[in-house]
Amino acid sequence: MKFLLIIFSIIYLNLSNINCLANETDQNESTLKVGLIVPLTGKDQKIGKSVLNSMRLALSKINDELIEIFPMDNNSNPEKTLLAAKRLENEGIKIVIGPIFHKNLIYLEEIENIIFLSLSNKTKSIPKNVITIGINADSQINTIVNFLKKEKLNKTIVLIPKSSFENELKKALVNSKHKFLNIYSYDVDPGKLTSQIRQITSYKERKENLERRIKILEKSETEINKRKLEDLKKKYTLGKVEFDSVVIADFGENLKSVTTSLSYSDVTAQDVKFIALNQWFDKSLFKEISMQQMFFPSINLTNYLKFKESYFKTYGDYPSEISILSYDIMGLIYYSVRVQKDSIEKYIFNNKKNYIGESGEFSFDNKKINHKLNMYQVVEKKFLEIK
Repeated sequence: MKFLLIIFSIIYLNLSNINCLANETDQNESTLKVGLIVPLTGKDQKIGKSVLNSMRLALSKINDELIEIFPMDNNSNPEKTLLAAKRLENEGIKIVIGPIFHKNLIYLEEIENIIFLSLSNKTKSIPKNVITIGINADSQINTIVNFLKKEKLNKTIVLIPKSSFENELKKALVNSKHKFLNIYSYDVDPGKLTSQIRQITSYKERKENLERRIKILEKSETEINKRKLEDLKKKYTLGKVEFDSVVIADFGENLKSVTTSLSYSDVTAQDVKFIALNQWFDKSLFKEISMQQMFFPSINLTNYLKFKESYFKTYGDYPSEISILSYDIMGLIYYSVRVQKDSIEKYIFNNKKNYIGESGEFSFDNKKINHKLNMYQVVEKKFLEIK
């Protein structure tokens, strides 16, 4: 296992070194055809074109003329996805990267001769011929649980927004076999959210505790109690919450709403550990006071930054976050077929070997990729890796 990891990291993390291998391949070999189904038109076209460019970037590093990408536009539509898949099947293509979104998988089981590598991070209701390669809930929760154990955080609550992703997240929490203090589902509506957070944090009781204590001290004439009174008047509540850490399963403005509501309830990152899901190193986190010191799991930051710069030098723009996954999988497809001289099905999908790509270490298991993620913290406008 260790030997395989070392070989793959040398060959794959440095894709340009595959030139040597490519030059040694039998010139009589047939062209390796890789299909791609992504939105190249419509509202999601920027993501689709970024995925396509990342695959082309991987090919430029490999430098093998006997590999060809067959891109197809699905316009983020399930029916168009099926039509694109049938056209690729008619071309004799056996492996397809995409589609990106879970909603576009629903008809793909009709295609019998293709394996699809979807960039979706959802693993629920996946057709038998689809493998999801996104950063899924299990990978993120497992990394968070390891962090909780390492930090000896034994009283963790989890806040999950009421959404289509809710059940999958709850299943990942159960699969982790970790004992959480409590799991709450909350409304994303800010009006309802604030009330729910105050109830979860026992804000009313802690505020009443403060008011009672102030009344008692106001009756005292001793200097020490007068000083205590002045300190208490600077507080909003009195008493600690029952949890030592909180996992917030949200992103963007919704994540901001939750952390802000916690702050309004007199619970900050100085009191408990704030932990989010994968934030893809979103720099907007730096601007929010309530998100400072927050922890989150993600891919290898050093490699990700190098990938972004390489992409920018080639295309004059920065890639969508998930594009690095298509870059990785393109290299792995080449490695299995050209270097290992094996079929995709046999070499990759019927074993539990570990591989190393730009995103980090990963393995295939039960129609999905499990990513071994790192933990990061927002510290003074930087993302600090937690060793």
